[in-house]
Amino acid sequence: MISSLHGTVLSTGVPATGADHVVIDVGGVGFFVSVPGDVAHTARVGEKLRLYTNLIVREDALSLYGFAEPLELEVFTQLLSVTGVGPKSALGVLGHLTVDQIAAAVADDDDAPFRRVSGIGPKTAKLIVVQLAGKLQPPASAAGRAAPAGDVVVTQLTTALIGLGWSEKVAIEAAAETAEAASEADRASVSALLRQALAALGPAKAGGARG
Repeated sequence: MISSLHGTVLSTGVPATGADHVVIDVGGVGFFVSVPGDVAHTARVGEKLRLYTNLIVREDALSLYGFAEPLELEVFTQLLSVTGVGPKSALGVLGHLTVDQIAAAVADDDDAPFRRVSGIGPKTAKLIVVQLAGKLQPPASAAGRAAPAGDVVVTQLTTALIGLGWSEKVAIEAAAETAEAASEADRASVSALLRQALAALGPAKAGGARG
């Protein structure tokens, strides 16, 4: 069982090139790892990356799925226990929703967020909510990282990124990180923050970020 990988990023891929993935060199061996969109879009060739992984064994293939945080891997494993949810669907859920958003939806018995994920139908969305009830950690008290209460500019930045094609999860994380690193002057301007966020995300990849 391969539970984690730490090595140098050799290449990354996004839906336009087949699927969200990274190839990591560990001790001279290149591992192809399917990852959520935020990992594929932020990984940089030549830089070190640690992923927490799940090896899926099938008769005709060995497939690695990797995540930036152990909790994401835990939720991925929980999703696989749901009837009708396979590795690709579970990865799709974690590519579009944060762990807190998943936990909140399950706690609220709300299957709507799951129905918005490609490949998840109404029946499967309902099964996710029913079968994961009581199995996930409660969502963090600060619901979502997109914007502290009253931070309208960061909310607008998140909306702008989603409008440009980034998934909700990527947009939330990028908006929070950009606002945190920006100067007070830049935080007063959505356009200034948007330029910084796109520079960090890589605007050339925006077209492949649509969920």
